[in-house]
Amino acid sequence: MTKSVLCAVDISNGDQDAHVLEKAAALADSESAALDVVTVLPDFGESWVSTFFEPNFHEKAVEDAHNQLVALCAKTVGEERNAKIRHVVATGTAYQEILKTADGAGSDLIVIGAHKPDFKDYLLGPNAARVVRHSSVSVYVVR
Repeated sequence: MTKSVLCAVDISNGDQDAHVLEKAAALADSESAALDVVTVLPDFGESWVSTFFEPNFHEKAVEDAHNQLVALCAKTVGEERNAKIRHVVATGTAYQEILKTADGAGSDLIVIGAHKPDFKDYLLGPNAARVVRHSSVSVYVVR
């Protein structure tokens, strides 16, 4: 069985998740595991929302997100390591798409950052908390 690590990053935060990606790459390397990196775009496809965007908006957003994801990975782990990474851009609710991607890829570990916890989420951001709660595999949370 090939080991696989899935790292979830939010490209809208710029380089803020670079430390999450670095940790995921180190964990993958220590286990000789494949590394997949996912980012999730919001779903603009609902009929009442989609009318506010140009016809090819989603495709352009996915392409732009993919380019940003590849650039973040290259900058963080280097071009050689980046060439071996599978870059995934999903659309929907962040925690659901992260879990779906992990399941589809057969990931053994999910690495995610804890973002901006507010008063009601004392320890984790809401997406990280949901991934931890609903994942069938181990989750490594990077602060």
